[in-house]
Amino acid sequence: MSFSVYLSGEIHTDWRDEIARGAKEAGLDVEFTAPVTDHPASDAAGDHLGANDSGFWRDHQSAKVNAIRTRHLIGKADLVVVRFGDKYKQWNAAFDAGYAAALGKPYITLHDEDIVHPLKEVDAEAQAWCTTTDQVVETLRYVLEA
Repeated sequence: MSFSVYLSGEIHTDWRDEIARGAKEAGLDVEFTAPVTDHPASDAAGDHLGANDSGFWRDHQSAKVNAIRTRHLIGKADLVVVRFGDKYKQWNAAFDAGYAAALGKPYITLHDEDIVHPLKEVDAEAQAWCTTTDQVVETLRYVLEA
């Protein structure tokens, strides 16, 4: 079985590469997609639409342009993995989890135990909560090969 997996969330560590590497080593037929992970490029996604005097409107414009990609890729995905890191609050990741849930897409959360409480609603809707990328790969292996 082949699977399309959207990797949402935190962009400051190599967790996406770890999952892709693990899936490849396990011989899994998985296509991974993701948002733009170049932070400055993502922040500037709407700059070509015109200058703004306010940071709010610049962010608003760029968020809408980024949403074109995000909505399309989540819509095509068989599964969404949502990573919450410890360095920044990933409100966009929480939104992606909610969007996946609204579409009826299964999703897995990936985060440390120390943020279980603030993510209780997000985790309650998830099909699995993982604390390591190895657990994500093992979940994919089970779903694809069991």
